[in-house]
Amino acid sequence: MTTFVELLLGGLSIGSVYALIALGFVVIFKATEVVNFAHASLLLAGGYVTAVLHDDIGFWPALLVGIAGAASVGAAIEFFVMRRYRGSDHSVLAIVTIGVDILLITELTRRMGTDVLALGDPWGNEVLTVGGVTLAHTRIAAFLAAGLLITVFLLAFRYTSWGVSMRAAAENPQTAALMGIRLGRVSLAAWAVAGALAAVAALFLTVFPTPGLERATSLAALKAFPAAILGGLDSTTGALAGGLIVGVTEALATGYQSDLSFLGRGIGDLAPYLVMVAVLLIRPAGLFGTKELARV
Repeated sequence: MTTFVELLLGGLSIGSVYALIALGFVVIFKATEVVNFAHASLLLAGGYVTAVLHDDIGFWPALLVGIAGAASVGAAIEFFVMRRYRGSDHSVLAIVTIGVDILLITELTRRMGTDVLALGDPWGNEVLTVGGVTLAHTRIAAFLAAGLLITVFLLAFRYTSWGVSMRAAAENPQTAALMGIRLGRVSLAAWAVAGALAAVAALFLTVFPTPGLERATSLAALKAFPAAILGGLDSTTGALAGGLIVGVTEALATGYQSDLSFLGRGIGDLAPYLVMVAVLLIRPAGLFGTKELARV
């Protein structure tokens, strides 16, 4: 039972980080109806800036610069690349993001080399033990930080003028533009917010028990992708639910790998995708996604 509780809490913690990444996918999709495959490079950029600066200016200032840096990279992608293709088919725009992702990750990988970069976090390898259940401080911090950020985002999305503009643009871009909403600014803000969320996620993906930031860290964005899909790509609530489902599924499947050996090795990495497929077979739009209606 202790093992199950540890795995469940660890899954909820890492799932909350996946939810941050998935929320980035959802924000851009709601603002532009484009699936952003460059999200992995935003995540890696934020982590890289934090790792490079923390020795010189300290962890917290470096983290803030890393968040601002990733937000700036996201805004730059929107302004210098995506805006040039406005009006193109959404599948073309998605392919463009793949090209941008390859360019950015290649450059960041060249700078990082084969090194594993520490981010200088203040939690170290400390753990908390309660009733026989052990959980790393980094996992607790990840859950609390992700919960706080997601709450702030949802409140802003519902009650601020930016949130109203975002919802209007997602509902009907043409009508929103006629009502005076500047779609370019909405899109720019969405990319910046997605970059900032990715930078925070990069921090909690690279601290204890993970050794640090490396090239493979960007692959975490691929784990968050099924979270966004199974939750519903146009649903902020779905991003949260999908992230937690993926995190818990991955943690339990990895923890009970020996009992699931008949399914083969690496079931922990595969399980989130199996869950995604199972959900999509029942609900093609995801758990909270909007169903497309066709008048006949």
